[in-house]
Amino acid sequence: MEDRVRFALEKLLNIAHDDTGQARVANFLLAWWSAEALGGFDIADLFAVDRDVSEDMATVFTWLAREEDAVYPTDYRGEIEAIIARWRPEKV
Repeated sequence: MEDRVRFALEKLLNIAHDDTGQARVANFLLAWWSAEALGGFDIADLFAVDRDVSEDMATVFTWLAREEDAVYPTDYRGEIEAIIARWRPEKV
């Protein structure tokens, strides 16, 4: 993962942990982790986040689209699990 993508992902992870208006970021990350189990991402949610947040989401999405194989944020498993516990406690 390129540094710029890692930086964007880490910013998104930090936002997803907080209870702010930007919390739709959690939906984006959890859809990546497992949309079937944790729910999808409504593209209209981009309208509800700040521009810099949507740009970070686009950075991650573009990187994923360019990968030849499926890639998951396994290096951030602990953080993803914490986000699941916060936003999808029924799935824990």
